[in-house]
Amino acid sequence: MRPVTLTNVGVNNSAVCPVDIYVAPVNIGLNVVVTGTITYTVQYTFDDVFAAGYDPATGNWTAHPTLTLQTTTKDSNIAYPVRGIRLNTSSGSGTAALTIIEAGGGIS
Repeated sequence: MRPVTLTNVGVNNSAVCPVDIYVAPVNIGLNVVVTGTITYTVQYTFDDVFAAGYDPATGNWTAHPTLTLQTTTKDSNIAYPVRGIRLNTSSGSGTAALTIIEAGGGIS
């Protein structure tokens, strides 16, 4: 499916990228490109991001095990079903851009 890119400048939480939970096997590629100085964490949730009244600010987010508090360009993957992915930038004034590619199915 089409790649989705979530970009943060400075301290911010990106929009949530919903993931197709019905694709099997799960193969989600993650790549974060850093420009300047910034600290980022890729987060995922098992919350239903399509539920009426869902608020990402109060959602249950889990930090990706290898893309947590990083400051340089890195990539990784998710190999189990999640419902949403976002980029959290916690310090710095640079830019972090997370590209998400879900193989085999589609990002909703």
